[in-house]
Amino acid sequence: MKRIMVFALLMMFATVSISAALESYQVTGPVIEVKDNTVTVQKGKENWQIAIDKDTKTTGDLKVGSKATIKYQMKATTIEVKDSGKKEEKKETKKK
Repeated sequence: MKRIMVFALLMMFATVSISAALESYQVTGPVIEVKDNTVTVQKGKENWQIAIDKDTKTTGDLKVGSKATIKYQMKATTIEVKDSGKKEEKKETKKK
């Protein structure tokens, strides 16, 4: 039983360490659109659309026209490699 508890604690700390390793960013601006799965804020002349879900913590009344600061993390969902990364070496021809 002790082994299971120790293993569970180690896994919990490993999970926290991995999520803490992701760098956090933030964007602040007026909210221009709110949907079920996204919120869009304007920063300068650009619109920033950020995905949200059931786990997104929101304080205050999120609505169009409100000024909001959104903290987010970038995380890849898929990676598709198109080549093996090896480049063919070009053979040089010598002129005589």
